[in-house]
Amino acid sequence: MLFSLLGRQWRPRLLDRSAWAVVAWVLTMADLLPITWLLSGCDLLELSPNETRTPVAYRDLTRKNLEALQRRANPLAGDTLRFVFIGDSQRFYKEAEAFTQSVNQLQGVSFVAVAGDISDFGLVREMRWVHERLRRLKVPYLTVIGNHDVVANGREAYQQVYGPLNYSFEYGHTRFVFVDTNGREYGFKGRVPDVAWVRQALANPGPGISRQVVMSHVPPNDADFDPHLVSPYVEALQRAPRLAFGLNGHRHDFGVTAPFGPALPFINSYAFEKRRYLVLTLWGPQGFQIDSVSY
Repeated sequence: MLFSLLGRQWRPRLLDRSAWAVVAWVLTMADLLPITWLLSGCDLLELSPNETRTPVAYRDLTRKNLEALQRRANPLAGDTLRFVFIGDSQRFYKEAEAFTQSVNQLQGVSFVAVAGDISDFGLVREMRWVHERLRRLKVPYLTVIGNHDVVANGREAYQQVYGPLNYSFEYGHTRFVFVDTNGREYGFKGRVPDVAWVRQALANPGPGISRQVVMSHVPPNDADFDPHLVSPYVEALQRAPRLAFGLNGHRHDFGVTAPFGPALPFINSYAFEKRRYLVLTLWGPQGFQIDSVSY
């Protein structure tokens, strides 16, 4: 008689009754207890490439990075703020390592903004691999969800690893609003982006806020943006007090455009594969400077 226990076959010798009781207990417990209990003290066992569970160290990264950012004093004087802007890390892990080394040499930078497509196939393991590189940054990094992050179980994976799909925060006299605009992945059903949420997030900047910035992955003039929501979304941005500009990724290359008029510029990021990133310096309600850095 052959037994299979956790993938290994063995043939028992003659056992007494008490020994058989032990074997029966082990088989029963293996059936009943979660595998994570059996692997106590180890990393979680990945049962599927679409697994969305992840160890505690790789959860709620947005909250953790925001808390780290709020503990940091703005290194620049007055209402001037400087941060790094890049997008689409996907599978470019070597480039992510070089990017981290380059950013760590900069002065006066408060944080890094990544404009989506952290992963290529919406897998937890991809998001973890990117975080393994970016956690070595000397400043916090913050992300928005991209269309590649939504595929398969990616939406749930992103929420596990990073957190909310839409969120806002204030730092350096600036309100940042990060929003999911990946309409195609939701079937163009008129729900993404959440225009009502965007309106509310931008509605009432306090007296200490010099400007507002919106970041998303898919630009509103892109074919992957829900066509039913282009007009209401753009109108929400145009009506927002002290909106400096919009930030986007998705197109893998740098560009500054104003498809809806000069009062609403959009800045598109380089992808990691380009081995270039932008350093944005902001001052006043609408003043900004863009510097491109190669690495």
